Amino acid sequence: MGTIAVTGGAGFVGTNLVRALLNLNYEVKVLDDFSTGLTSNLKNIDCQIQELSLVDAKKVRAAVQDCDYIFHLGARGSVPRSIKNPRATMDVNVMGTLNILESARETGACVAFSSSSSVYGSNTFMPKNEKMWTSPLTPYAASKLSGEALITSYAQSFDINAITYRFFNVFGPWQRPDHDYAAVIPKWIWKLMHNHKIEVYGDGNQSRDFTYIDTVTSTLIEGMKKRMKHPNPINLAFGSRITLNQCIDELRLKFPNLTVDFLPERAGDVKDSQNDPSLIKTLFPTIEPVSFSNAIEKTYQWFQDYGLIIANGPKVLD
Repeated sequence: MGTIAVTGGAGFVGTNLVRALLNLNYEVKVLDDFSTGLTSNLKNIDCQIQELSLVDAKKVRAAVQDCDYIFHLGARGSVPRSIKNPRATMDVNVMGTLNILESARETGACVAFSSSSSVYGSNTFMPKNEKMWTSPLTPYAASKLSGEALITSYAQSFDINAITYRFFNVFGPWQRPDHDYAAVIPKWIWKLMHNHKIEVYGDGNQSRDFTYIDTVTSTLIEGMKKRMKHPNPINLAFGSRITLNQCIDELRLKFPNLTVDFLPERAGDVKDSQNDPSLIKTLFPTIEPVSFSNAIEKTYQWFQDYGLIIANGPKVLD
């Protein structure tokens, strides 16, 4: 196998995936603009690094010429961020995906695309499965659904080997806890480690299908090894349904004195999310997801031991 490209390779999922690939002795090239990812995440590891914006078609094409597999994780993340600046979200998430696919069309590279469960939006049926209708509520969700459509259309029109994974709520080590758009679990752990109260938007009964990062990277690598392709997006979550209040109870085992500030619900937030794991278990029967309690323990320990190397990074600008 030739070089593997990982867009967004200095971000949370990307950093974990790059390290997992290197541990398996693959050659890896990271493409990242370092707007949210950190250069320190890639310090002292043996990979190529190309700093660029996915919006720059020429640079993207040149960067992936020698790559035969592309993990396209790079995106402008966060629902609130997309509401604040929808055009920037669309530029990166839609045009960036188009640029990756155009490059793959030239080189014949396989593409694995990371989408999001947010594409289901106003569809409140539970649990989610891949045959259900989508109805994005935010520019971020709309950008991810647009990316899915591009992946499907290029696979059909140009016979590109492509696969789309819909991430649900992924968490774990190397996830930045220290900016306004940080994901809830690392943000809460970081606040509690510094004796701050945590904030909940709503009553805390909203639920998520939390997935530990090692489960995600194992699935992505298994799909790459098999050169797996699928005509439709695949939900990458294993059917857990954890409320924020249950998450707080789990964290209270580590931080008995934690306090919670309940705030009004935010625009665009989905009330509940849970996957029907039938398809993912059929396609990846050997993947054993890490339990939520074990995942919280691993994440907590990582932040205790290494949190300072990822916190206090550059401000996420809009």
